[in-house]
Amino acid sequence: MKSIVSEKGQVTIPKVLRDKLGIRPGTVLDFDDEQGRLVARKQSEVDVIRKWRGRGKLPGGVDVDSYLSRSRE
Repeated sequence: MKSIVSEKGQVTIPKVLRDKLGIRPGTVLDFDDEQGRLVARKQSEVDVIRKWRGRGKLPGGVDVDSYLSRSRE
C-alpha cells in the first residue's frame, strides 16, 4: 500500500492497516530508522496494574480490613 507525504510531513495510514493493527485516534506511535527504513511501533499500553488500580469493588460493599478478616476465618 502506498501513501504520499503531505507538504506538512503528514502521512495517512491506510484504513486496512489501521484496523488490522488496532491503531485508533489517540494511539501513540514510536518512529525509528532501521537500516534506512522508517518503522513505526505502537507504544506500550499504560501499566495494566496502574490502569485498573482503585476500580475493583469488594463483595458486600465492605472495607478491605473487614473483607480480609472474614476471608481468614
